Amino acid sequence: MKNVIPSQEISMEKLVIAVIGCGRIANNAHFPAFEQMENVRVKYACDIIKEKAQAAKEKFPKIENVITDYKVALADKEVDAVYVLTPNFAHYTVSMDALKAGKHVFCEKPITVNYELSVEMAKEAEKQGKMLQIGVCNRYQRSVEMLKELNDQGKFGNIYHVYCSFRSFRSIPGLGGAFTTKAQSGGGVLIDWGIHFLDLILYVLGGAKLKTVTCDAYNEMAKDMKSYKYKSMWAEDTADKEHGTNDVDDFISGYIRTNKASISFNGAWAQNINKPEMFVDFLGDKGGARLSYGGKFEFYDGQTLETIAPEYDIPNMYLCEDQAFAESIKTGVKNKSNITEILESMKLLETLYKSSDEKKEIEL
Repeated sequence: MKNVIPSQEISMEKLVIAVIGCGRIANNAHFPAFEQMENVRVKYACDIIKEKAQAAKEKFPKIENVITDYKVALADKEVDAVYVLTPNFAHYTVSMDALKAGKHVFCEKPITVNYELSVEMAKEAEKQGKMLQIGVCNRYQRSVEMLKELNDQGKFGNIYHVYCSFRSFRSIPGLGGAFTTKAQSGGGVLIDWGIHFLDLILYVLGGAKLKTVTCDAYNEMAKDMKSYKYKSMWAEDTADKEHGTNDVDDFISGYIRTNKASISFNGAWAQNINKPEMFVDFLGDKGGARLSYGGKFEFYDGQTLETIAPEYDIPNMYLCEDQAFAESIKTGVKNKSNITEILESMKLLETLYKSSDEKKEIEL
């Protein structure tokens, strides 16, 4: 696939966008970022629940119009790009419609609910000559960028293993709703949290090719949704413990072999251990590092036996990825979160689930 597409002459020197889906990721990440971007107009905020889009408009001054049918935005020739921030199951349909309408697309992670549909989206973006960026925001997190730079400079030596843990006490999101319904989400903690951890690992390793994977996925903590106890639940407004569905993984464990390093991981939306963990360990023969997810890292120098804690600022990664998307459209140059860079991560997720379903190691 080509790394360059024809550059876009942005309308009135500003990128005109429509946001489809006005839930948490829109309100907590992208709408605030747009408010800081002088080169962006938010012409439409769209949600099938009009009140959500209207509430966003009242909070974020840049939003110009509220709609409930995303095809209104697709039919508007002034719109340059569409942000697809819907539940996972709708990513494919909305993104494909937008690409076919001649729009650039930013699609929140995961790309869609399986690898085959993700490949179709990549092919359509190439066919239409449009940017299709995926919301793997950690590629724009400053600590992750620095770790990749250290690896590229050879500071780790040979990274032979990476371990990550993304475990929480009791935090199954929106129990009974879209998050825990496989037909809508594509999976549980692996596809929700795991994609971030595993994608940033593949990014830091740089060009790692998958060889074998093995995985076990569990649904244990809320088999009886009505009796599930918790202290807090994010996305609780989408929960339906009385009549909803919970058929996704709340705990995951796996082992991955690549041509560069092996990777092991554990993840839990919920567990009966009140010791939340969110970190990644990079183990090299010259040095190692522990990254606190979303925060900073410490580097351990194997030559001097020093522990180095660099001092640096961490810019807003959502603002950085939105700025990168706008720049890609302007220049025609694909960036590090273009769909062509993320397909390997999507293939990994699907193969991990397959390994768990078939209860065997899978060779790629």
